[in-house]
Amino acid sequence: MATAAEVRTRVRIPLRLGEDFEVDAEAVTFRGLTDGLEHLAFVLGEPGDVPLVRLHSECLTGDVFGSARCDCGPQLRESVARISEAGGYLLYLRQEGRGIGLYNKLDAYALQDSGLDTYAANAALGLPEDARDYTAAAQMLLALGVRKLDLLSNNPDKAAQLTAHGLEVHERVRTGVFATETNVRYLRAKIEHTGHSLTLPKGFGHAGIAS
Repeated sequence: MATAAEVRTRVRIPLRLGEDFEVDAEAVTFRGLTDGLEHLAFVLGEPGDVPLVRLHSECLTGDVFGSARCDCGPQLRESVARISEAGGYLLYLRQEGRGIGLYNKLDAYALQDSGLDTYAANAALGLPEDARDYTAAAQMLLALGVRKLDLLSNNPDKAAQLTAHGLEVHERVRTGVFATETNVRYLRAKIEHTGHSLTLPKGFGHAGIAS
């Protein structure tokens, strides 16, 4: 069970994701988070008793600069739109590169250019395949009064970690699949290594469905 954190500040921020999508959000900061990082929660729409929640790990290259090497930017925009409609929370977690940091992520990209997939590249650098710990995310949700949620994610580890911290994941809702010729190896690796629940469109090679 995660230790208690508390809300520090709430402030309204109009979000603009792309030229054609704007939404009003409330940004929430916290004190007492176990990892000491400056994670944010965005309150979107009108959260109900079972809000829709997305745990989104920071991706500077994808979220800000629109990198086509991953699907993070499209997932972030989709999540804001869907949560705004359903009512819930987007947790923006400072876990660049699945927790290894920006420079290490770019080093891993260089190794991927030589043929390694994203997980093998991390291993070649002596780093974990996925270093993310969602204890702080659980603390944030509990501080917001969330005990039961629908989780917008293809990643089974997120649900497992939240459950281990005493939260009830009522349903795991799949995100869209934003496959391109540039990121298809990255998406396939997520299916094969960590059981992400996504199906690659026809024409992108073998992948199957991960449950």
